[in-house]
Amino acid sequence: MFDEDAKLVFSRELLAWYRAHKRDLPWRRTRNPYHIWVSEVMLQQTRVETVKPYFERFVSLFPTVEALAEAPEETVLKAWEGLGYYSRARNLQAAAREVAERYGGEVPDAKERFAALKGVGPYTAGAVMSIAFNRREPAVDGNVMRVLSRYFCIEEDIAKGGTRAMMERLQYELIPEGEASDFNQAIMELGALVCTPKSPHCLTCPVMARCAGRLEGKEESLPIKTKAKPPRPEYRACAFVVDERGERVLLRRRPAEGLLADMWEPPHVEFGAAGWSPAQADADLGDALAGWLGEALGAAAVRPTGSAGTYEHTFSHIHWNVRVHRFTAAAAALAAEPPEPYRWVDRDGLARHPLPNVFVRMLKAEGFLA
Repeated sequence: MFDEDAKLVFSRELLAWYRAHKRDLPWRRTRNPYHIWVSEVMLQQTRVETVKPYFERFVSLFPTVEALAEAPEETVLKAWEGLGYYSRARNLQAAAREVAERYGGEVPDAKERFAALKGVGPYTAGAVMSIAFNRREPAVDGNVMRVLSRYFCIEEDIAKGGTRAMMERLQYELIPEGEASDFNQAIMELGALVCTPKSPHCLTCPVMARCAGRLEGKEESLPIKTKAKPPRPEYRACAFVVDERGERVLLRRRPAEGLLADMWEPPHVEFGAAGWSPAQADADLGDALAGWLGEALGAAAVRPTGSAGTYEHTFSHIHWNVRVHRFTAAAAALAAEPPEPYRWVDRDGLARHPLPNVFVRMLKAEGFLA
């Protein structure tokens, strides 16, 4: 299907370029399969520069599979705080527990066993098997699909499963015997540094001369991908409630299932859930929020002290617009512990509670976090 000479040139030149130009990244200084696994999970949906400090801190806190398996989930989520997509952390810990129980803490080097672990998909399985164990396994991510689409001028929709499967077969054919670890990292590196999504740096590309997409003038239009639906907007009202001394803030724990499961946050509610409209004045919204919070706590427990602005955060499928209102708790509300799932937390305690990033930003702006 694809020119064999073009394949040989691609593999040879790519490996030579990678060995001369590869970045010094912390997960490339080890062949520890657990550490490589952690890095691959973190790198999903997240930039390399963002991941580096998280990776180093995470493997310092949880240096082995057993350490991660035995850690309290809240501690793991706190270490993940700010990376987003928290299901990755939960699945990673669940899989670590499987490895500890079934394989004595040793990451299995058989793809079918590793792929059967919680949260391990085809890309992660291929990446860990190839990078850590030098197994000849494809690992097709967005970078790989972009590079292959352009070099071989593949005009199939990469959002389709059939296209991904075809690229997995092609990548497998391209991997030189005994070079899987370097080759798979090399093709990802080329996509990250040279064959970028916009304005690819073709003049510095090691395989520019044989790139069919460039020769046909299609390097900017490839790969072809069906556009995903934009995240739907959601308007939320948030209560930032402090005690009378301004020393503690009221948090609630999210449900154990669903978005941001088990994380802690200031209480908030979707406008529509309480019959409110985003167009309402802040004063009206603050009063309505105070009434809602009073019902949640079982008393008319707070008094409004003003608006604290708006924060935005985009998930894969939802875009939050969070309008924050400040409140001070009445003495009656402080006389007893708040009902579950609410909790008063001081500044030191915030460091032990995993918080969604949008509320980390809010708490920093309000002086409760450094």
